[in-house]
Amino acid sequence: MTEVSPSISPAPRPVDGGASAAARVLGDVLLDDVDALADRLLRVVIRREPSYAELSRTGGDELRRAVRENIELCIRSLAGDIPDSVDPRERCRLTGRLRALQGVPLEAVLRAYRVGGRIIWDELLAASRRHFAGEYDHALLGLGSEIWRLIDASSTVLAEAYQEEARRCGRASGHGQAFLNAILENGGDDPALLGQAAAALGVPLRGALLCVVGLIDSARDEPLRAPQDVLAAHGIVSSWHPRSADVVGLVVLGTRRPRTVLDTLGPAVAGPVGASPVIHELGQLRRAYEMAHTAACTLSEPGLATVDDRLPEALLVNSPQLLDRLLSVAFGDLLAVPQPHRKTLIRTLRALLGCNGSATQAARILHCHRNTVLYRLQRIEELTCRRLGEPRDRLLLTLGLMALRPGRTRRGTTDA
Repeated sequence: MTEVSPSISPAPRPVDGGASAAARVLGDVLLDDVDALADRLLRVVIRREPSYAELSRTGGDELRRAVRENIELCIRSLAGDIPDSVDPRERCRLTGRLRALQGVPLEAVLRAYRVGGRIIWDELLAASRRHFAGEYDHALLGLGSEIWRLIDASSTVLAEAYQEEARRCGRASGHGQAFLNAILENGGDDPALLGQAAAALGVPLRGALLCVVGLIDSARDEPLRAPQDVLAAHGIVSSWHPRSADVVGLVVLGTRRPRTVLDTLGPAVAGPVGASPVIHELGQLRRAYEMAHTAACTLSEPGLATVDDRLPEALLVNSPQLLDRLLSVAFGDLLAVPQPHRKTLIRTLRALLGCNGSATQAARILHCHRNTVLYRLQRIEELTCRRLGEPRDRLLLTLGLMALRPGRTRRGTTDA
């Protein structure tokens, strides 16, 4: 639930008789058209605040409902007509806690409150002139100060709850990391441990989850930049934990497609990042971590990969003892050719394989004559004792090129 109208003061202050009458009469007019007022307020805040705009894309109906409810409460507060069942302070606290959990910046929430106050004031004045020929214009001067007092009081309560929740989340993150490490080290066979871990990590014990791993090579590395904020802006719950060699994230999918969530995470990616297949209970986390870590290890530059997208590379990553043998068998004497000729032949081979063996298309990519490509192909086949027309040879050469790419599992290996 999102609140963008000014919430009710913890202790509404009586206003003078004229202003009180204006609040009751004009408030009734606004309540009769509260749906239109909520729509206007929502449009303005979404246009001005990117964080609310992102939130509206994933929870538009809930957002609008919350706006409507809070506008009604604000109007009734001004008129001194708050229902006995409603606790204004708790409404402010709830809003602050929710915004902190959703990653909406506190400054954005407070600005949205002020926008709501201005819009309600404008609508009260418009109602006085449209329906009562300006009869209540003067009385509204006193009511205006009460509106801003309500906003200030509500903002104070909200900000305190927001900051308290933010601090609690910070403490929970450290507590959750201990449980995360325990699962990764010992597996997920202990039901008691898993139950406590789920509570500490803020994720369900059972339900669709993704494990995301960003690799760290040095203290300066930041493979993911504010991933929790990026996902929270779309209403996606996640829990992130930096460790010495990586950053581990658990992402709650709910009913969302994994690819949609990973596309949403994309702007936060600043290094090699891998994602696991979907798991359906926390006890499967260790295996999911292994696959996400493997996917990240297949990348030699910033990017986001799933293990399914890079299965051939993943096979190589998990068989480091075979890499040298693979290169020797696949390329033979080609690796002994001096530079820069070796690099030219490797580039030509890569282009040919990418073009399904077409010398014409490869020549376009390499910016050379087709006959030049054919000559180089002849040399490649002589040196490697492989034929591009043979499916098994073509597979072996393709795997060899994957192994040649500079990366994290084979430092120092290059195309040349």
